[in-house]
Amino acid sequence: MDPHQVKSERTRRWFFEQCGVGLGSIALGDLLRAASTTDPLAPKQPHFAPKAKRVVFLFMAGAPSHLELFDFKPELKKFDGTLPPADLLKGYRAAFINPNSKLLGPKFQFAQYGSNGAWISELLPHTAAIVDDLAIVKSMSTDAFNHAPGQLLMNTGSMQFGRPSFGSWATYGLGSESRDLPSFVVFSSGAKGPSGGNSCWGSGFLPTVYQGVQLRGSGDPVLYLSNPPGVDKQTQRESLDSLRSLNEMHLATEGDPEISTRINSFEMAFRMQDSAPELMDLTKEPAHILEMYGAQPGKPSFANNCLYARRLLERGVRFVQLYHEAWDQHGNLVKDLKKNCLDTDKAAAALVKDLKQRGLLDDTLVIWGGEFGRTPMVQGGSDGRDHHPNAFTMWMAGGGIKPGLVMGETDELGFNVTKDRVHVHDLHATLLHLLGFDHTKLTYKFQGRPFRLTDVHGEVVRKMLA
Repeated sequence: MDPHQVKSERTRRWFFEQCGVGLGSIALGDLLRAASTTDPLAPKQPHFAPKAKRVVFLFMAGAPSHLELFDFKPELKKFDGTLPPADLLKGYRAAFINPNSKLLGPKFQFAQYGSNGAWISELLPHTAAIVDDLAIVKSMSTDAFNHAPGQLLMNTGSMQFGRPSFGSWATYGLGSESRDLPSFVVFSSGAKGPSGGNSCWGSGFLPTVYQGVQLRGSGDPVLYLSNPPGVDKQTQRESLDSLRSLNEMHLATEGDPEISTRINSFEMAFRMQDSAPELMDLTKEPAHILEMYGAQPGKPSFANNCLYARRLLERGVRFVQLYHEAWDQHGNLVKDLKKNCLDTDKAAAALVKDLKQRGLLDDTLVIWGGEFGRTPMVQGGSDGRDHHPNAFTMWMAGGGIKPGLVMGETDELGFNVTKDRVHVHDLHATLLHLLGFDHTKLTYKFQGRPFRLTDVHGEVVRKMLA
C-alpha cells in the first residue's frame, strides 16, 4: 500500500474514533441533548394502580414509649418494682442500662376508644378521638437500639449512611405534581434535629434532585431565597437563562445527572420566590383551622408544621416529613412525655381530620412513629426508660390503610412481639405497595448491583391494607 494512503487511512480512522463523530457518538449526543430537556421530577406511573399518591410522615424522633401511649400492660403495672424473668432477658442487648433493672409500670391511665376498643393513653385525647380512622400497629420491631442507626434504618432501610431515604425513593418512582415547590419537603421541631442528621432525608446514591429540602418555620423558608438589594426579577431571570444555557452545554458533553439536578435546583429556587412566601403565610387560614391545629402564625411549632404539611400536599408536593426530636426519655419520663404529647397530639389528629374533610385522606398516606420503643425496665432512678428495639407501636391512616385496625400483640410486659410481627423492612414494603410499587422492582443500579429500599428483605403486610 502506498505510504500516503496508509497515512490517509490512519488519519481517517483516528478522526472517526477519537473525535466523537462516529454513529454511536452522534446517537449518544442526541440522547444527552434529550436528557438535558427532561424533567427528572415529571410525574411517573408506578408499577400498578396506587392507593396513595402522596405521603406525610410524622417522625417522633427519639423513640416514644409505647408503654405509656398505646400498649397498655396491666401486668407490668402489677409487677412494678420487681426484677423481670431471667429467661426473658437471655441474650438481650440494651443501649445504656443493665437489662436486669427492675420493671417500671406505666405512668399514665389508659382507656378504650373506637369500634375496636383500642387502648389509648390519657396523654393522647385528640388521637383517641380519631382512632377509627387509624391503623395502630403494636408489633413493630427493628434491628437498631441506638438513635442514629435506628433513624437511618426507619428512613433508608439501612443502619449505614449513604442509602436513599424513603421520601427519595418515592419521588424517584413517582416524580412530583408540583412545579413550584420541591417534591420532598422536611420540617423539624422539638429540642433538636434528628440524630441521623440530613441523611434521614438524603438521596444517597440517587441523583440529588430526589433528596428532601428542609424548610424553616419562620423567616425565609430557605436561606437566601430573597434577592439581594439591586437585583430585580428581570435581571435574575436573564442571569438564570445564561447559566442554564451553560449548564445544558456541560450536560450534553458530560451526561452527568447532577448537572440536571443543578439546573432543576436553580429553576426551582426562582419559582419558590413566588410560591414559598404564599405557602408559609398561615394568616390566610380561617381562625377555626388555626384553632383545630393549635397553630400560631409566626411562631414555629409542630402544629404550624402540620398545617404547612397540609398546604404542601394540596399544592402537589409528593412527600412531606415532619421531625419532632424530643422523645428520648431516659429520665423525666412523666414531665417530658406530657409536654411532648401536648406539643404534638392535637396537631397530628387535626392533620388527619383536615385531610379527611377536604377529601385528601383517601389517597394520602399518613404515618406516625419513631425509630424504636422503650424498655419495660426502669432507667434514671424511677422515671425513665432505655431504648428498646424488640417491640414498639406506630399508627397510619388513609391511602389504602385499613381504618380502625388494631394489629399485633406483645407479651404481658411489652417486651417481645408475640403476634403479627412487622419489621421495618415489612413496613417499607407495605408503604411502597400502597404507592403502587412492587418493592422488589423499584431499584437503582449502584456499584454493580441493583439496590432497593428494602435491601433483600421485606414482605407486604396484607392485614394493614383496606
